[in-house]
Amino acid sequence: MEIVPSLLSADFSDLAKEIRAVEKAGACRLHLDVMDGHFVPNITIGPFIVEAIRRQTNLHLESHLMIENPDKYIDAFVKTGSDTVIIHIEASKDIRKDLAHIRDLGANAGLVLNPPTDFKAIEPHLAYIDHLLVMTVNPGFGGQKLIRSSLSKVTLAKPYQDKYGFYIEVDGGINMDTLAEAKAAGTDLFVAGSAVFSKRQPYESFKELSEKLIGE
Repeated sequence: MEIVPSLLSADFSDLAKEIRAVEKAGACRLHLDVMDGHFVPNITIGPFIVEAIRRQTNLHLESHLMIENPDKYIDAFVKTGSDTVIIHIEASKDIRKDLAHIRDLGANAGLVLNPPTDFKAIEPHLAYIDHLLVMTVNPGFGGQKLIRSSLSKVTLAKPYQDKYGFYIEVDGGINMDTLAEAKAAGTDLFVAGSAVFSKRQPYESFKELSEKLIGE
C-alpha cells in the first residue's frame, strides 16, 4: 500500500522542490492530473509538463487523462515519460483498443470510472488492465470531500484483482480522517493532493499519511 502524491495540489512555481520533498519522504510514484476543460471543467497540464517532471525524477509517473478523445494523446503521454496511462471508461470510444495500445507502447494500462458510473461498465475490461482507478470525488478539482459510496466499487473489484493482478487506487478526498475507511475497502494506492501539499510542508504531510496508513 502506498500514498501517491497528486501534483495537482503542489506549488507549480517550485515544482522540482515539491517533487524532491515527497521523494525524500519515501514516495514511489506521482499522480499527474491531466484535464482538458471539456471532459472536466478545468484545465491543467499536457505532455510537455510530464516531460519536464520526468527530467526531475525517476519516480513512477501515472498520468490520469481526464480528457475527451484520449486515444489521440496516448502516444504523447507515453513518449514524454508516463509509466502508467489511465483513461476513463466514460471518455473512450473504444476502451479495449485504447488499453491495448497503451500496453503496446510499453506502458501500464489504467482504467478509471467516475462516481455515477456503474461498476458493471468496467467488468468486461478488467482482464486487460494493470491499474484500476476508482474516483471517490467527481473529477475536475482538488480538495473535495470523499464520496464514501464509491468505495463499494473497490470491494467489488477485489475478486477481479485476485484473478488478474491489477492495482486498485482511489482518488479524491483522501486525508488523515478518510484513509482508514479507504484502506478497509481493499485499496492499494491512495492518491492524496491537498492532504500532502496544502500546508506547503509536503515532506512532513506525506510521512504522516504514510505512517497512519501502515499503523491502521
